[in-house]
Amino acid sequence: MEAEKILNTIIRGVSFVFGVVLLAMCYNTLLLPNNLVVGGMSGLSIIFQAAFGWDARTFVYISTFVLLVVSFVFLGKEKTYNTVLGSLLYPLMISVTQPICDYILQHSDVNEIVVLVCLAGFFYGVSNGIIFKLGYTTGGGDVIMQLLSKYCNITNARANFAYSIIIIALSGIMFGLSSLIYAVIILVIATYLIDKIIIGISNSKVFFISTQKLKEVKELINVEYESGYTCVPTKQEFFHKKHELLMVVIPSRDYFAFKNRILEIDPEAFFIINDCYDVGGGRRHKILPFE
Repeated sequence: MEAEKILNTIIRGVSFVFGVVLLAMCYNTLLLPNNLVVGGMSGLSIIFQAAFGWDARTFVYISTFVLLVVSFVFLGKEKTYNTVLGSLLYPLMISVTQPICDYILQHSDVNEIVVLVCLAGFFYGVSNGIIFKLGYTTGGGDVIMQLLSKYCNITNARANFAYSIIIIALSGIMFGLSSLIYAVIILVIATYLIDKIIIGISNSKVFFISTQKLKEVKELINVEYESGYTCVPTKQEFFHKKHELLMVVIPSRDYFAFKNRILEIDPEAFFIINDCYDVGGGRRHKILPFE
């Protein structure tokens, strides 16, 4: 068990470093050279470089250090510890990967802005998805988000939205409307990928079924789909009748067929269907995730 724990820690650490390296390379090869602003200190660094001539990478270093101090003073050491590793590693990886990124830029013939925007959204989303899934952040904008949440008495989601909107608006003022549109496209792509990486791609569906033909539906689940089910005792409030609600997990590929078979058995059946991202145990645990 100790060896497995050490191995998991190593894998987690390597994955985190890989995510930060990928994010740094995305910044050096796609965001900074094309003035693509997507938020955070990285986005502000691009804006300040264009507005005042400040070196963007130097700005990232300085702002990261300042925000770590601010976080320690105003948010406390516990929350600061959660961001310090990513905050220090990200600027370092920007510098370390710069020669590699410069080489890539010199030998790259991709000049179509739409392609560059899509690539930026992809790599920005994948890298942040890896980092967030492991429970880390790269600091910077996250510190500002937490400050806004704490002192403006708003949720983290609203603070993050407000902060991102301000930076994107500044990019539109500095680089024009097209830059603002590109930033929105990148964020849409990135947000989708981050959600998929953190939550996972739904490989199964969970059905909650209310039917007057319980016996037939149970037989359908057991025989045709070789799956188990859970009976949840319920009460129909309007009629004051006790009833059973069936809960069953079905592979996504069988979603439509299973739903249609239920309706064939009981056209009046009532069911709720949700995506199911993680399943463990049960009758079919040996073949999960239903491959």
